[in-house]
Amino acid sequence: MKKIVLVYSGGLDTSVCIPLVREEYGFDHVITVTVDVGQPEEDIRQAEERARRLGAEHYTIDAKQLFVEYFCWPAVRANGDYEGYPLSTSIARPLIALKAVEKARELGATAFGHGCTGKGNDQFRIEYILRTLMPEAEIIAPMREGRRLPDGRREPWTRSEEIDYANAHGLDIPQTKERIWSVDENLWGRSIEGGRLEEPDYAPPEEIFKWTRGPGNCLPTPQTITIEFEQGVPVALDGQRLDPVSLVTTLNRIAGQHGVGRIDIMEDRMLGLKVRENYECPAAVTLLTAHRALEALVCTQGELKFKAMVDREWGELAYKGLWFDPLKEDLEAFIARVQERVNGVVHLRLFQGTASVIGRNSPNALYSADLASFDSKTFDQSESLGIVKTHGLQSRMYFHLRQSGRLTGQPVPPALLGASVPKPTTQETPS
Repeated sequence: MKKIVLVYSGGLDTSVCIPLVREEYGFDHVITVTVDVGQPEEDIRQAEERARRLGAEHYTIDAKQLFVEYFCWPAVRANGDYEGYPLSTSIARPLIALKAVEKARELGATAFGHGCTGKGNDQFRIEYILRTLMPEAEIIAPMREGRRLPDGRREPWTRSEEIDYANAHGLDIPQTKERIWSVDENLWGRSIEGGRLEEPDYAPPEEIFKWTRGPGNCLPTPQTITIEFEQGVPVALDGQRLDPVSLVTTLNRIAGQHGVGRIDIMEDRMLGLKVRENYECPAAVTLLTAHRALEALVCTQGELKFKAMVDREWGELAYKGLWFDPLKEDLEAFIARVQERVNGVVHLRLFQGTASVIGRNSPNALYSADLASFDSKTFDQSESLGIVKTHGLQSRMYFHLRQSGRLTGQPVPPALLGASVPKPTTQETPS
């Protein structure tokens, strides 16, 4: 008996795959695996019912705790985003694939299927894990490979053709040709794409948003919250310690009521395609804002500058799904060293779509009120004179050379200088 494990969300693409892998690929035993990383309970239930109605052997695996602890929290410590939005879909895919491999080994399956298209990023993220952990397995991607024509050739599926196929097979899917957008949801974020949402100048309808209130519907008064961190990981909200899943879900609800976390960007996919994406990520935006503020308090200027580069590289690797890449491990070694000192609390004000830092405190703060205050005499300000006199010395020498005409290039426009700087007649060394 040919067994295949289908990485299964219960949506249009993966539901269509159940009859497809039987009809076109000859698998008579289809095992569907849904990994719960924070999808709505109703979606999980519908996925289970749809899979069983289509004759699949179905399994739902609760991985919410693992997702937050081993994927979301590392993303916080690395300030994980990509082109301006918190990484959410991308960091869930490796865990989903890991659990699919675990189930395949348990049940003796030697093939995998998934509903990823040939244009998106998830094919890379999921197959990277599958090929790493089970390199001998066969991988089937019906949406990418296309439907088989009578002459044996294959042509790509369009979303409308998928809907027609689903309706013909009684799949009971929620999409229509008028409301064709696709939603991916986990604890860390919710992405909405497809249909007219792909148009860069199309204003998304309010109905696509579920986690965040629109500008006219936010709570009318600001709300102040406090988040506590231990070694860069959020552990408490408003003084109450919460388990990781509860902390994220609670923040999603609170920040979402204030409209925090709506993001509309033009995203550069791994294949080079530029696509328009809409995201909702209230907890992620709030926690990343707080984490950056705390790092700014406890880290040196050099650490912050270098860590910004490390975080950017980490985000690129996480976006690509390269969870076991050695460079990622190397970057995380540096991140872990820095996070040892990222302890403390951050106060934020949530209001009208923003999460603004209004205070922060840490036992490891690199801050002295005595030294920083203008009312303190501890710091002898006269000692700054020598440093100030040498500040930009070479830059000042270059300026005079350029103004004198000894160097090629345009001098500073006279309109900016007026008569304040005379043109030197001899080469001078400024003092």
